[in-house]
Amino acid sequence: MGIHQKFVELAEKLTPDLHESIVLPKSVIEVVADEEAFQGWRTQETGSISELESKSFGKDESFILDFGDHQVGYISLSIKSVGSPQDAPLGLKLIFGEMPCEVAEPFDSYDGWLSKSWLQEETIYMDVLPTVLKLPRRYCFRYVKMMIIDTSRKFTVSFSDIHCTAVTSADLRELTPLPANIPADLQAIDAISIKTLQDCMQTVFEDGPKRDRRLWIGDLRLQALANYQTFHHHDLVKRCLYLFGGMTLDDGAVGACVFEKPNPLVDDTRLYDYSLFFVATLFDYYEASKDREALVELWPVALEQIQIGLERLDEYGLVRDDETWWCFTDWHPELNKQASAQSILLYCLKRGLGLAKELEKDQEATFISEQIDRVTSSALQHLWDEKTGFFVSGVTKQVSWASQVWIALAGVLNEEENGQLMDRLFESPPEIGMTTPYMYHHLIEALFESGRSEKALEQIRAYWGEMVKDGADCFWEIYNPNDKKLSPYGSNLINSYCHAWSCTPTYFIRKYLL
Repeated sequence: MGIHQKFVELAEKLTPDLHESIVLPKSVIEVVADEEAFQGWRTQETGSISELESKSFGKDESFILDFGDHQVGYISLSIKSVGSPQDAPLGLKLIFGEMPCEVAEPFDSYDGWLSKSWLQEETIYMDVLPTVLKLPRRYCFRYVKMMIIDTSRKFTVSFSDIHCTAVTSADLRELTPLPANIPADLQAIDAISIKTLQDCMQTVFEDGPKRDRRLWIGDLRLQALANYQTFHHHDLVKRCLYLFGGMTLDDGAVGACVFEKPNPLVDDTRLYDYSLFFVATLFDYYEASKDREALVELWPVALEQIQIGLERLDEYGLVRDDETWWCFTDWHPELNKQASAQSILLYCLKRGLGLAKELEKDQEATFISEQIDRVTSSALQHLWDEKTGFFVSGVTKQVSWASQVWIALAGVLNEEENGQLMDRLFESPPEIGMTTPYMYHHLIEALFESGRSEKALEQIRAYWGEMVKDGADCFWEIYNPNDKKLSPYGSNLINSYCHAWSCTPTYFIRKYLL
């Protein structure tokens, strides 16, 4: 692992203070099975908080609190015994859910491949009541289910002063309201996008405050774009860039994600596209901040990502597609990544060229310009299929949405040809579709950049708008309108329902409509 201590120290100095707010639960609810509801569950109110505080509970009883909106923070509550003196410990289990399914379905049923410890629950035994219980772990939730494991035959317990200390590094005072002429449905989508971004903005831009609670560069790139249009927290982006730039893998590649605690550490996960996105993220940061000092310091890291990315080209100038690499692009299990990777390389080369010119690095600019021509020519010569009118990927010559979208974003074709490619994509949709808001973000951007603004807005409404109809108060990691329990991890219980890469409708609305 390569450590640039100065960069890491600067990143640590940029650690933001968190804004705190006290949030009270809104009501007591129950979760009811309903085949027509999202993932088969709906909620209905059963009582008020004041009524709850007048009740007491014994063994095997439970209740569910609804905080009315998504929260990220720390739970506190007062508990006292009722009846005879407490003659046994109170056993209490708390289950936290972003969505109704998490407080309705038993966690014992979980059989996914991600660690079960991501499921949010606490079991606590209290020997002495009354007490104020303050959970030290940060939770991410809208719903809290409290289950009394046991008291004794002689006493019950009551609860009061239940609240969440919500935390974020986003400063809501920085937000500018949308003008009244923006349609109501887009206003709602914008507000939920901002809430998603807000809850992911902690001491870094987390990918999800429930899971994975750390900094991934693919998410960072999109969060930063949304941030430039909303909270303008440039220093948080800068902190993240210096963390990535200060801790690289052994060969100099930027790692896919980094940990903050107990000390900053780069993970050993390596993704071809994510390493390259350091270049694009630095480009976007400089465009927004004009922070030349950061650009000068981080340029060598960006240039090295370009050089490492180019090493993967074969004798035809194509990104080699074999078993020795991983390029993310999207979660679709059958997606071939070669054409997308070729395009992402080109996309980042062009942004690298912009940075080299800004720094008056003539030699590097000439080199990058030559590579842009090489990569573009190879894509046109080897990936374009005249018969289908699409670009193909891999030895099977797979046609996918992702390949066409990234070809358009990389500018392999001109704007008019890109628009025609996007039109064909909807007229003759490939079988290999898209599974994440991350990939849908790139579709929307390709549509806007190809002069298809109306289609872009139509797709925002058809995708994020459907999440709103399905009850989203933050936007989700995974969403397939045709398979609403879809999970790449084997269970929707562990999906993240407030996820960074889903926050970008606010970016599109504020960049392209204002």
